[in-house]
Amino acid sequence: MSQSFDEISAQLKRRHRKSARLKWLSMGALGLAGLFLVIFFADMLGKGLPAFQQAQIRVEVTYSEQSQQLPLAAVNEDVRELVSRGWLRTLPMMMRDNPELLGSTRQEWVLADGQVDQYLKGHYTRLNDRQQAAVDALVEEGRAELKFNTTFFTRGDSKMPELAGIMSAAMGTVMTLLVTLAVSFPIGVMTAVYLEEFAPDNRLTQIIEININNLAAIPSILFGLLGLAIFISFFGVPRSSPLVGGLTLALMTLPVIIISTRTALRSVPDSIRHAAFGVGCSRWQVVRDHVLPLALPGIMTGSIIGLAQAMGETAPLIIVGMVAFIPDISASVTDAATVLPAQIFTWAGEPDRAFVEKTAGGILVLLSVLIAMNATAVVLRKKFERRW
Repeated sequence: MSQSFDEISAQLKRRHRKSARLKWLSMGALGLAGLFLVIFFADMLGKGLPAFQQAQIRVEVTYSEQSQQLPLAAVNEDVRELVSRGWLRTLPMMMRDNPELLGSTRQEWVLADGQVDQYLKGHYTRLNDRQQAAVDALVEEGRAELKFNTTFFTRGDSKMPELAGIMSAAMGTVMTLLVTLAVSFPIGVMTAVYLEEFAPDNRLTQIIEININNLAAIPSILFGLLGLAIFISFFGVPRSSPLVGGLTLALMTLPVIIISTRTALRSVPDSIRHAAFGVGCSRWQVVRDHVLPLALPGIMTGSIIGLAQAMGETAPLIIVGMVAFIPDISASVTDAATVLPAQIFTWAGEPDRAFVEKTAGGILVLLSVLIAMNATAVVLRKKFERRW
């Protein structure tokens, strides 16, 4: 039964209205996601940027034998409560390492107590009225101010917020990722090359491919349980070490590298393979000399993204014990260590208000590294990929 022109026009108008509604809903969802992202970054910047500044006060420091025995005697009584206790505890070591300091009195900028730091930043503080007045007087005299917080980048963890830093966690992260890369990259690439270029298409190969795809989707905490059961309980790898953390993250990263490598290998046209076979190359020579070099940009991109994902993981590393209190840099991959995500997790549980900005500052550092790694992957893909 034929439709009239008016009925067809009405149907078209309904279709156009539905299309417009879908368009506006999609734009609204995208705008809402962007708004949440802006709020998140604004909140992190507002809370995290103060972590890159630290209160310091200029005091008279007396280096004497009495100061070696009783560090509190090194500074005047009127500012003793305002100086960081952690800094005072380092004085005996400083005098041991620098004997020429003994018998001298110097005007120096020293770390202020965490409560003084919070007061100068306008946050809640437990300083009493007398102590606040003393800090105000120091500020007026130019003897108390906020300076760039080098301690945050050069020291390890501490129970005193003014001394807490990310150095030990950053080095633990680097060592863990190096272990992850050394294990997952060659195994992942070789597995992908075999499955894509050499393996016969049979039931066993299909089962392996299905399981690899499933491994890429399971919760990361299960890899932590696997690492605990295999590497620590069975093989006896030291707990809390970058070695066990890297091996655990390698298990988690392997499916990502295998899948991305297979995708990169598939992107190479069959005509390249046929041409190489035509001039007498063996299958291995075709893969080694022709296919792999052309697929390398895609392989590198997938590997970098996989490492970036591993770098942001916390759950599997908590299971293998990488949430220990580590004030010093680990000397080897078998020593106890922690990583940036675990360090942030630890700081988030501290009751002291000063650790809130340390947590946000650590998140900003971690986000910066992750964004840089993902940007590197995009640049490499754009620069070296070939379109066939």
